[in-house]
Amino acid sequence: MITFDEQQKKQIIMKKLVFILSIMMSLILTQKTVAQKTIVDVAVGNEDFSTLVAALTAADLVGALQSDGPFTVFAPTNAAFAKIDSKTLNSLLEKENQVALANILTYHVVPGKLVASDVVAALKKGNGSVELKALNGQVLTVMQKDGKIWLKDQNDNYSEIIATDVMASNGVIHVIDTVVMPN
Repeated sequence: MITFDEQQKKQIIMKKLVFILSIMMSLILTQKTVAQKTIVDVAVGNEDFSTLVAALTAADLVGALQSDGPFTVFAPTNAAFAKIDSKTLNSLLEKENQVALANILTYHVVPGKLVASDVVAALKKGNGSVELKALNGQVLTVMQKDGKIWLKDQNDNYSEIIATDVMASNGVIHVIDTVVMPN
């Protein structure tokens, strides 16, 4: 015969198990939902990328970055875009400058999925520096300097990679603090 104390213990254990299972299922479902979002969906869902989304729309690149990929995107934040003179930025968003804007934006995209551990491994193999060919055909240099990881554009301007491995169904996003500019 079960005493009241034993029954109470079993109920507490069952409640804990149900709680733990609920949390685990919630995490699994959340990860699955995030993994089903494309790079564009992830950017649209983050207010720090609203300027990037506006630029992708103006450059007619939304469809391309919703395709299968995989892609590695070095995504500038709104603060990164704010470093560009507002007159220049507004000009780039105009229809007649669509090709120039697309060139800039595709300079931020590399074919393939390079997670942070891939980049770190390539940096070790390349003695702290590795060149990546962007979708626009130009080269970006990823380098390790002062304990941080940086992008260097072809004009010798630097952008710090401030967050890594934002996963999407068609690739990965690494967040940068400055817009890199192609030649």
